[in-house]
Amino acid sequence: MGKQTDFRYNTGETRVPWAAVGENYNVHDLMEVIRFLMQGEGAEYDAALEAVWQQVKKLEPLATPPGKLSLGSKVEAAEAACNEYLGTTTSTFVTNATAGFEIAYKYANLKAGDEVIVPAITFVATMAYPLAVGAKLVFADVDPVTINMDPADVARKITDKTKMIVPVHIGGYPVDMDPIMKLAKEHDIIVLEDAAHAFGAMYKGKKVGTIGDFAAFSMHEVKNITSFGEGGILTTTVPGFGDEMKRARFLGMDFTCPIKDWLYNITPVQGKEAPFVPGNASTTEIQGLGLTLQISRNEEIIEKRRKAAKYLTDRFAENDAIIPQDLGNEDIKPTFHLYLLQIDPAKAGGDIQVLKKKLDEKGVTQIAHFGPLYRFKIVQDMGYDSDEIAKSCPNCEEVFYKRFTHLPVYGLSDEQLEYMADAVLASVAEMQAGK
Repeated sequence: MGKQTDFRYNTGETRVPWAAVGENYNVHDLMEVIRFLMQGEGAEYDAALEAVWQQVKKLEPLATPPGKLSLGSKVEAAEAACNEYLGTTTSTFVTNATAGFEIAYKYANLKAGDEVIVPAITFVATMAYPLAVGAKLVFADVDPVTINMDPADVARKITDKTKMIVPVHIGGYPVDMDPIMKLAKEHDIIVLEDAAHAFGAMYKGKKVGTIGDFAAFSMHEVKNITSFGEGGILTTTVPGFGDEMKRARFLGMDFTCPIKDWLYNITPVQGKEAPFVPGNASTTEIQGLGLTLQISRNEEIIEKRRKAAKYLTDRFAENDAIIPQDLGNEDIKPTFHLYLLQIDPAKAGGDIQVLKKKLDEKGVTQIAHFGPLYRFKIVQDMGYDSDEIAKSCPNCEEVFYKRFTHLPVYGLSDEQLEYMADAVLASVAEMQAGK
């Protein structure tokens, strides 16, 4: 028997084939893709595009369309590239990081009454599945320096119902994982790393995403690298679960024990405590190709971002009211997905809301990632008391409302980077002068 896939037809060489692809893309479609990926305007652009079109047309009578558009060799190549880069063997390419989280949560058999510790500040995807199944969210306060989950507060909030801890590497700056893993081992708790921002980050000689029981990376369009706009990579250190993750990605399809007179079986995926019903998080060949290409230059991307971050950090040293991004060290190597800018309100003569307004007026885009989760209506409507949670997360309240925002460190010219640094310094100086 040949290699089994996800069964999307493609019967191979035969007198009467059944192709996997229902309608192939043609040369006209290809030109629209080129036009979309290489946008421009003006006579020179139009002429160049016409020249490309004349050449691309020559492919039509010579080329053969791909036999598969999803979960094929390009997806496998992307997973292999991730494994080589991360030093793993279990990389599974899924539709997005959120889908990866869901597989990990299902493995843990997360259900109503279980508790999940998440940081008070992160993207809503981190908490979506626990909220959906009625598990109790326990919000850990943040470290006021990094905005990451505070391990000391995690320790205070563990109970006998805690089933999972979800550290989030905000902005690609690694969470202090050693104390979290120690707590997890002591209490038999599953750790899911939300590494959405952190593909390529290092923590004490290990790649982020290879430390917890599970980790999910995001390849969404705003991340350092992308797979044509969406995608995620799920990894695990759980012995024996790597192959099961592939089935968990596509509905539990099982070719090892087909039912009578059919090609396959559908079997549950075995979790830690019980089997679970998987969903569909299939990815496309185009996404796989895009991800493989961008992985190959990820270190260059990180280094370019690091240089921009270092420039800002060096510039902000001019005013001690500004607390710049920590650039890491031998043990901590961030991805610089975001640049963390903080101020000391007492020294700055005002809080971050004042500074944000001034930067807006100067045309500098900056966004504090993210709002406190417990402030969202969906959480409140599920019965959580936002004000009580806020009392248990004083650092979160302080840093979000008074101290921090994030700056961009990519896609900027030297002039734009310089202007942004000048604008921050000028704005803080204005605040200190009472203007």
